[in-house]
Amino acid sequence: MPLDVLDLRSFYASPLGHVSRRFLGEAMARLWPDTPNAAVLGIGYATPYLSLWRRRAERTIAFMPAAQGVVNWPPDEPSCTALVDPADLPLPDGSVDRVVLVHALEAADNPAALLSEVWRVLMPGGRLMIAAPNRRSLWARLDTTPFGDGRPFSRGQLNRLMRETMFSPDAWGEALFSPPLPWRLSVRAAPAWERIGRRLSFPPPGLHLVDATKQLYRPAPARRARRFSLSLEPVLAPAPSPRVGEAPGGAGNGRSALT
Repeated sequence: MPLDVLDLRSFYASPLGHVSRRFLGEAMARLWPDTPNAAVLGIGYATPYLSLWRRRAERTIAFMPAAQGVVNWPPDEPSCTALVDPADLPLPDGSVDRVVLVHALEAADNPAALLSEVWRVLMPGGRLMIAAPNRRSLWARLDTTPFGDGRPFSRGQLNRLMRETMFSPDAWGEALFSPPLPWRLSVRAAPAWERIGRRLSFPPPGLHLVDATKQLYRPAPARRARRFSLSLEPVLAPAPSPRVGEAPGGAGNGRSALT
């Protein structure tokens, strides 16, 4: 079950939440440096990161799951958020250029159905970015942050899931190498953890990031040539049985030869 929107907002207002937003936002910006004149849709709780592209995007909207709840965003402008069913997005086919999933895939009851709906609303060649908890990290094992709630993923699982839903992964990223501890000393050391983790890829990052492109057609699997074998088997031809009163092999009328 998704976290309540008030819990998510409280986390991002905390010192650990500020650190998470900073490093995850930097990793997202490396994958998508800019989105000029694009319609950008955030699903889940993506509002802390949509401001990365809001200034140059054509429009930016945020859909929040009904089970999670919704808050106003941006806070000082007309709201761009809506409460929706993630499996039935209120958008026509091919209506957005880019989609961002944050606090969404791990909380979905059916991740494949969510990605299929994202595929529907994306334009041909549209791009999808997913931030999902890494199942090998401390962030996925401790429930002290929102990233410890729901279903974590390995990189291989994400790769297979996207290919099954007709997305082609183009680039990968990582974020949150620091431990998910709210202690003041740990939060202060987070930048050093992040620099070392990006260079060594250790410890395991808290989040996987993937940038994928919508495929228009599912590749057809190669068919194996059918092999035919010629086998000669004897076939018994049925012979008609003689009628009553008829001599075998004869065509008599059934009467006796003696009169």
